[in-house]
Amino acid sequence: MTLIDSHCHLNYPGLVEDQDGVLDRARARGVAGFLNISTRQSEWQQVVGAAERHLDVWASIGVHPHEADTHPDLGAAALAEAAAHPRVVAIGECGLDYYYDKSDRAAQRDRFRAHIGASRLTGLPLVIHTRDAEEDTVEILSEAAQEGALAAVLHCFTGSRWLAERGLELGLYVSLSGIVTFKNASDLQEVAKIVSADRLLLETDAPFLAPVPNRGKTCEPAFVADTARFVAELRGEDPEDLADQTTANFFRLFSKAAAASPGAAA
Repeated sequence: MTLIDSHCHLNYPGLVEDQDGVLDRARARGVAGFLNISTRQSEWQQVVGAAERHLDVWASIGVHPHEADTHPDLGAAALAEAAAHPRVVAIGECGLDYYYDKSDRAAQRDRFRAHIGASRLTGLPLVIHTRDAEEDTVEILSEAAQEGALAAVLHCFTGSRWLAERGLELGLYVSLSGIVTFKNASDLQEVAKIVSADRLLLETDAPFLAPVPNRGKTCEPAFVADTARFVAELRGEDPEDLADQTTANFFRLFSKAAAASPGAAA
């Protein structure tokens, strides 16, 4: 089984202290690639540094909506400049979070649009975080789509069927994390069944949200294998087929990852 963890935070506490061990444990379970996600400008160097050290790790450049207020002047040009690094394959994570409201909502929307602009400038796909902000997320993405198709993923999807369907209509991918394995996630499990196979990704969002049977532990990229097996059973698919499909989907969306690491998609 060959899998990709399409969203993890290797530089966060809980993983960074044993980053090499974390990666080795994941590789031993068939994880062949890791997208290391940034959430604030101050960590870009460290996030990219991990990708420089490991051929199977790639990086993103972005600012989480929680950080919008602390990055008021961060525009598309600055994001695009940082994303020119050969190991950077994505813009984000970015988007809207109205659940915690840690940043002004107008600032969140401005930063989200800046990331969309950076995606246009670089040709790199967006990694989108959205929580309790479905209508505004779809409105902003629909406006952007009028200027041409967007390459993007709704990461750690926990939204409604409506959001999933609107995202798929816009050509977006949907990424499932360990949350889909939780006992109280029946609505999400129903959504997971209707995502088209060619638009599905898997992730851990490590060090958060460890899936069953690892609840209560620090989440590691190795655990994406547990999520994969659960999702395969949920969808009535062979785990090997699901792994192959989601890996192919990853390299289709994040095409620079294959180019940056020859042989990674083999």
